[in-house]
Amino acid sequence: MFKNVTIYRIAPGWDVTLEAMEAALDAARFVPCGASQDKSVGWVEPRGEPHGPLVESVAGQRILKLMIETKSVPGSVVREKAQEEADHIEAATGRKPGKKETKALREDALLALLPQAFPRRGATWVWIDLANGWLVTDASSQGKLDELVTALVNAFSDLSVTLLQTQVTPQTAMTQWLSATSPDEWPGRFSVERECELKSGDEEKSVVKFTRHNLATDEVRQHITEGKLPTRLAMSWEGRIGFVLTESLQLKKLTFLEGVFDDRASDDESGFDTDVALTTGELTQLIPELIEALGGEMAFGAAPADAPAASGTSSGQAAVTAVGDDDDPPF
Repeated sequence: MFKNVTIYRIAPGWDVTLEAMEAALDAARFVPCGASQDKSVGWVEPRGEPHGPLVESVAGQRILKLMIETKSVPGSVVREKAQEEADHIEAATGRKPGKKETKALREDALLALLPQAFPRRGATWVWIDLANGWLVTDASSQGKLDELVTALVNAFSDLSVTLLQTQVTPQTAMTQWLSATSPDEWPGRFSVERECELKSGDEEKSVVKFTRHNLATDEVRQHITEGKLPTRLAMSWEGRIGFVLTESLQLKKLTFLEGVFDDRASDDESGFDTDVALTTGELTQLIPELIEALGGEMAFGAAPADAPAASGTSSGQAAVTAVGDDDDPPF
């Protein structure tokens, strides 16, 4: 269900009944793209049963599912069709269309071609934990996160959320953990595993990636001494969940390790309730411990004092990759 985790803090005081949530989401139920429509965003049944509820409550946790459908036409095809119409106009009138008319021709070409485009769908899971004040989603790209927050705010006008922020930035903490000379210096029940990415902040923007590789080495510590900072680090919690922590406090490549789902009831046909209960049950233990390992949570809407500037990847970036055995996983 969740392969990635991005955590939002819900502003204090927000509470809504299941009935009110259902009514709000029903007004924005997903409808496939029309013939000339390039995008459609709406809510679908989390359990996958047609005409079922749009909000599922399992073990006190609320689960939603946002569907995004897009249709696109290659720009070269649009330009080619618009050029054909421009050539026709020139042949008939003896004049070439101007910039404004050419733009209109391309817009018309796109509308004409959209009905022939194949739609693509992508779903985003949402978990709302009102007891802890969290809104958790598996969306990881900024585009999907923006779509999700917009859809939620449109549905619930009194909802206010902000990305969860900690007193210590993930990058600062990851630097400390990779610099440790003993596992005793790792936080709580977390372990550093065998995947990380380090980036330098200089003009070269060099990148070093370690995959399926022992990170408790002088080589890794030397890179950090030279000024490279971690942007991704594979970790595990209690031997039950593996994930890659990012500098923006996202958990990627979320993996429930062997044994976590062994207690799934055999009579649960869809497995939905069991998956939700086990997934949220594990994460409600992991998230507070991760927050504690990062120095505790900042006040709602605040930003950490040591937050680094966003780092990008330039086309001239140097890269070094250290890779272990292909059959050796990072967790």
